[in-house]
Amino acid sequence: MHCWKMMAVFFLCSLLLSQTHGASLHQRQPQLTRQRRMTPFWRGVSLRPVGASCRDNSECITMLCRKNRCFLRTASE
Repeated sequence: MHCWKMMAVFFLCSLLLSQTHGASLHQRQPQLTRQRRMTPFWRGVSLRPVGASCRDNSECITMLCRKNRCFLRTASE
């Protein structure tokens, strides 16, 4: 009886190992990075003051990013 249990356990383990060995492990392709979206609360808290460095208009409290700086007014005013 004990021998049958050991054989069943051995058979089950070998079956599981063969399943994991045969599983496909293809390499993932690099995913495109997506810009993180902030909630309105954090967007308001994280806005930059006039004169701070910026990359686009959405980062400035005045919504005016010119020459990588937050401006108070546009050039036409």
